Amino acid sequence: MNPIKRLYAPDHMLKPSQKQQEHYSASEIYKSFIKVAWPATAESVLLGLVNFIDSVMVSSQGHVAVAAVGITNQPRFIFYAVFFALNVGVTAIVSRRKGENRREDANKCLAQALSLCLILGIFLVGAAYIFSEPLLRFAGAKEDTLPQAISYFRITMVGLYFTSISMIINAAQRGAGNTRISMTTNMTANIVNCIFNALLINGLFFFPKLGVTGAAIATLLGNITSCILSIRSVASIIPSNRERFLVLRMKSMFKFDSDNIKLICKISSSAAVEQVFMRLGFFVVSKMVAELSTIDFSTHTICMNITNLSFCFGDGLGVAASALVGQNLGKKRPDLSIVYGKSAQRIGFVLAMGLFVLFTAGGGMMMNLFMTEEAEAAQILEIGKKILVILAFISPAQISQVIFSGCVRGAGDTRYAAIVSLVTIAVERPLFTYLLCYVFNFGVIGAWIAMLIDQYLRLILMAARFSGGKWAKVKV
Repeated sequence: MNPIKRLYAPDHMLKPSQKQQEHYSASEIYKSFIKVAWPATAESVLLGLVNFIDSVMVSSQGHVAVAAVGITNQPRFIFYAVFFALNVGVTAIVSRRKGENRREDANKCLAQALSLCLILGIFLVGAAYIFSEPLLRFAGAKEDTLPQAISYFRITMVGLYFTSISMIINAAQRGAGNTRISMTTNMTANIVNCIFNALLINGLFFFPKLGVTGAAIATLLGNITSCILSIRSVASIIPSNRERFLVLRMKSMFKFDSDNIKLICKISSSAAVEQVFMRLGFFVVSKMVAELSTIDFSTHTICMNITNLSFCFGDGLGVAASALVGQNLGKKRPDLSIVYGKSAQRIGFVLAMGLFVLFTAGGGMMMNLFMTEEAEAAQILEIGKKILVILAFISPAQISQVIFSGCVRGAGDTRYAAIVSLVTIAVERPLFTYLLCYVFNFGVIGAWIAMLIDQYLRLILMAARFSGGKWAKVKV
């Protein structure tokens, strides 16, 4: 067998002591994985493309508008962190209950996580709205970007309340293997977002020209659409939902029981710590780049939007692997969990090679999509092309580590993931960003070299954990 076939053959992904059957059919493994993975990956990639188009539309308003929107990203994600953590817990628990065929317990988990989400959302959205100006000033917003940043931040944070509901429901759907429902919901919402972006940013037809504020309103409308469709997918009042694995009954809401809450908190708390480390690390890096100049931060924001295309491939494959890992652990088949995780990584590597070519050969073309007639455009373009070469080398590590991280979290091993985030994102990346940007005077390029180091360090740590197999022994 040649080395390539051996690398992709499921029989060679397991040690002899890990095997629970004589032979693992490559066609069956990849076919069953792709069945779950393609909707999740298509959803993630198409969402990334929608966000990419969204950013291109905003860039028509100039580099100050791009920077104003970009400066809100990390403060927004700090508030999102709570719900991201809940999502990890919900996916891990529901996928395990799916494998154990414990439908009622899976639905209790969904109802109680959603109840927590509704309560937390009121406080978090209120705090974000009230403290928006000092938070954005601290994030690095300057006088030329602050007014637009505040408007965008406040409107999109109202949308957080609706988004948090759809996030929890979609996390449960993914855990149950219903990735197509999540894909349909999010894509419909983002089509709404794109349509109203076109109408409200530049004022097409009889709609007012609102610029950055129009982009925020379009995002809010997309959030509301996603929320409505997500609720519809599990609502018990719709007859077709009653036979599905997941169904939400209103009488189950706000009826907390200690066992479910403890389990959700146990898994989500480590994920929450991980999210805090991640968001604080990203926030500090963003602030350091913002302090360089508005042009540097605008370039950084454009390149981060392009980076999301790379992340989306890994995220979609990671979501599918996470669900299959949890389900097979529930079926007492850790061997299949390992095979699905490694199969996802192998597919991810092929996609990463395609992105490597795209970013090296087509970087200038991608940057040109964001360019206007401003005098600063040439400077932004030149820096951006250099960053995209670095991104080409980042992509293989980024996709693989996101997949391995998804597998580990899907098994409920969120504590290790939190430690990795502390070491890499909260400590290493800000430290190297400061040294390379300010001490060695690499400017914004230094932040991307720091990201390169971060991604490969994370890959090493997450791959070592996955290979070690301790994640398969976590009780959920």
